[in-house]
Amino acid sequence: MLITFKTPVHADITMFGDVAKALIKMMGHSGSVPGAILAADVPAALGKLKTAVARNPDAPLNPKRDDDADDRRGQSVSLSHRALPLIDLLEAAAREQENVMWDS
Repeated sequence: MLITFKTPVHADITMFGDVAKALIKMMGHSGSVPGAILAADVPAALGKLKTAVARNPDAPLNPKRDDDADDRRGQSVSLSHRALPLIDLLEAAAREQENVMWDS
């Protein structure tokens, strides 16, 4: 499953579902899809996500895979890299006081 984050002031961001749900939870939400953050709540959600990333920026945050035999199994993408596009989207939404929505 893929999850797409949307706000009127930034390009849409699409992520793997399990990665996106982990980031949504870091923002202080349940992880339910679809979901939304009202414009007034975006700065707080952004702050929570940035704090979570700052605590452990190099932690791996990889999508779950069904096939164990992947050649790239040893490679990981860090939490800070996975979160960066969503942080950019949230910063734009906060700056322009816009809502953020996500769905699959």
